[in-house]
Amino acid sequence: MNLPERSALGRRWQLASYDERNALALAQQYQLPDVIARLLSSRGLTLENAESFLSPSLRDQMPDPFHLLDMDKAARRLADAVIKGEAITIFGDYDVDGATSTALLTRFFKTVGADARFYIPDRIEEGYGPNADAFKKFKDEGCNLVITVDCGIVAHDAIAEANAIGMEIIVVDHHVAEASLPPALAVVNPNRLDENSDCGNLAAVGVAFLVIVAVNKILREAGWFTNGRFEPDLRAWLDLVALGTICDVVALTGLNRVYVSQGLKIMGRRGNPGLAALADAANVIEPPGTYHASFILGPRLNASGRIGRGVMAAELLITDNVAEAKRIAQELCNLNEDRKELERQAYEEALGMLSARTDDDRPLVMIVGKEWHQGVIGIVASRLKEKLEKPVLICTTDDTGHLKGSGRSMPGIDLGAAVLAARQSGLLTSGGGHPMAAGMTGRAENAEVLENFLQERIRQQLAEGLPASNILPIDISLSLRGANLDLLKWLDDIGPFGAGNPEPRVMISDVLIQRAEIFGQGHVRCYLGSPAGGSMRAAAFRSANDPLGRAILSASGQPISVVGRLRINRWQGREQVEFAIEDLG
Repeated sequence: MNLPERSALGRRWQLASYDERNALALAQQYQLPDVIARLLSSRGLTLENAESFLSPSLRDQMPDPFHLLDMDKAARRLADAVIKGEAITIFGDYDVDGATSTALLTRFFKTVGADARFYIPDRIEEGYGPNADAFKKFKDEGCNLVITVDCGIVAHDAIAEANAIGMEIIVVDHHVAEASLPPALAVVNPNRLDENSDCGNLAAVGVAFLVIVAVNKILREAGWFTNGRFEPDLRAWLDLVALGTICDVVALTGLNRVYVSQGLKIMGRRGNPGLAALADAANVIEPPGTYHASFILGPRLNASGRIGRGVMAAELLITDNVAEAKRIAQELCNLNEDRKELERQAYEEALGMLSARTDDDRPLVMIVGKEWHQGVIGIVASRLKEKLEKPVLICTTDDTGHLKGSGRSMPGIDLGAAVLAARQSGLLTSGGGHPMAAGMTGRAENAEVLENFLQERIRQQLAEGLPASNILPIDISLSLRGANLDLLKWLDDIGPFGAGNPEPRVMISDVLIQRAEIFGQGHVRCYLGSPAGGSMRAAAFRSANDPLGRAILSASGQPISVVGRLRINRWQGREQVEFAIEDLG
């Protein structure tokens, strides 16, 4: 197939290769359309592993939770606390992974009869992770046992101070660990340096699910579920696991794929009053998928920790009071609108600062702004990463000289490890994360030295140079008639899509751009037509002032090829295929 020599964005299109014999075998064995079989083959599926991919099963993929270091110690201490009626406080993070982890553990422990409490720190007042003041507060309230979840792996000082006042801390985390672990009673983290688990790609909520499986097993063996106590169906909480897993952008392969596949089904049953209320407030009227979790539900939950009370997201996911759920959900939607405006301002300022720079050859883009809201710098970093196709670190400073930063990375570049190394070198007061995201605090006067350090660390990771960012990988090629509802339903069957199993990028050849116009906040929409017949609505978002948008608006009427993603638009009981354009040539 001939690919365009030049695209609107100057990208070189590259169609995925596949094994013809393997694709034919997959099509025959599983009765798949040829295009779907070719897609699966290009992603490494064979007759040997296709069954577990096409029909993901928790029973087949679930590991023994006790294979994780310290799991037995943690689970037995927690089960003992349940049996003895001790108070347990869950200390979570203020993002979606932290909120879902907190809700999962709180719901489980309350269901099995424990005195369970939860706490989310304030982003501005307390910052990320455990702190000594919070631990002292728990102690004063009569709680001596705390689980930190989605945080705690680098909280050495705070946990040491908790120990000094007679508290026991269990860390449940997934962030990159140092060689020296915090002095906790137990540290359950598949990314400990001394761990050999293959669960390192789990979000914190996925690790937390393994914890409740382990505690539940010990309680069952101890005879706890007798005399009117009922053993919970842990699968009922997979909606929380799916949401946190999707929003933390971990690879949707293996166990994560099962979590999300099964959890989205649970979410569709609307058993969690908070999630149901949030879906209603956000006008989600169709069965939820990864798109709804990532771009509709997730941002609203994150607005809690970004610019509101950090605890609100967890409160929403924990409450069983329908009226309270509706109130919190609407408040989160309102906060999300405020967040969008703060984000827009910071993003435009960052773009302006970027346009004045001449160091485009550097592997990391680091931008330092003045008094940008701490709650939106991570989103700005994410948007710029997608635009520039490089790791981006956005920092904000205040009048006291403090610097806070949030970064997003690209596959193959471990930003979390680079930031952790900077902290270990004394350039930061705190910092860490995982390969695709990182956060940090430090001093503004160290910004230039810090940037040079991080640039060199990333250069070391890229021994063979920067990834070929001008290549646009394409999964499948179709005609306009071939991009139909039947194909979309087949694509749904090989989801859920996300990191590790990306939504297929499609090329449609020989189409005409018709009725192109600008709409909304700088978007461009049009219709795709074909000399062979057929028509499809299409849009290129946030492109009106970019080369892509200008190319669509000025299309000459000659047949071209477009690349993007297929969507199903559901409206008033009708379904229609639409196309999100990413490039044309």
